[in-house]
Amino acid sequence: MADIESSVDLGVIGVGSLAEAIITGLCEEHGTAPSILLSPRSRSRSRAIASRYPSVRVAEDNQSVVHQSNVILLTMRPQDAAAALRDIVFSPGQAVISAMAGVPVARLCELAAPSSRLARVIPLPAVASRQGLTAIYPAGHEAQALFDRLGSTITVEDEEALEALSASTATIAAHFAYLATVSRWLTAQGIRKADAARYVAATFASLAETLSTPPADLMTLAEAYATTGGINEQFYTSLRNAGVFQAVERSLDQIAARLLRQQP
Repeated sequence: MADIESSVDLGVIGVGSLAEAIITGLCEEHGTAPSILLSPRSRSRSRAIASRYPSVRVAEDNQSVVHQSNVILLTMRPQDAAAALRDIVFSPGQAVISAMAGVPVARLCELAAPSSRLARVIPLPAVASRQGLTAIYPAGHEAQALFDRLGSTITVEDEEALEALSASTATIAAHFAYLATVSRWLTAQGIRKADAARYVAATFASLAETLSTPPADLMTLAEAYATTGGINEQFYTSLRNAGVFQAVERSLDQIAARLLRQQP
């Protein structure tokens, strides 16, 4: 059983785009950046990140990350977790945070034994600019303090709720595809492609301001824009009558079921 050798603030195993967004947010915030130790896998990305921030360095191996860090963040792909952590020795009181979708706390207990300070998180890309809202389970873990630095956090009562929030993030690609469809239609009407994309982006970026904190009721916003007899009402009604919104709900049900089925 290994004790923590030194007091690196955060160790990261699995340095992909999500880890890079988290590190960027932590190191570019106002105030003192935490000391961060990165796993050597994806060595080119790890070295590039370390070259940007003086408080970040790359470890020799994954065990060195765990041995030297107070808090461990796991951001590898779920299917890679067993192989990456098979021979790693954690410490009993070490805080371990997992951003691996679909890996329940019970499985984390096995992967990070004998650590019992475990939490799951669902970070969004906006953590890079410290505007993320990160879902956490359970409450009262070091994960809250970490991700509060990157925007804000919400905690849920059980893992079913966390999986539901995780499933909802599956809508991001479809959202951009929707915007691309509108832009493509404008181009077909003779608008230059670049101008069409700019116009659509500007339209929806400005709407983000209406999603204030605390946010307004989303359906109330939809109804406010769907003025009786107006073109927004016509378009909204067409999608509703075509069953688009019911299809969204059915697809989310399927995603949630998939996440539960693929739990290791």
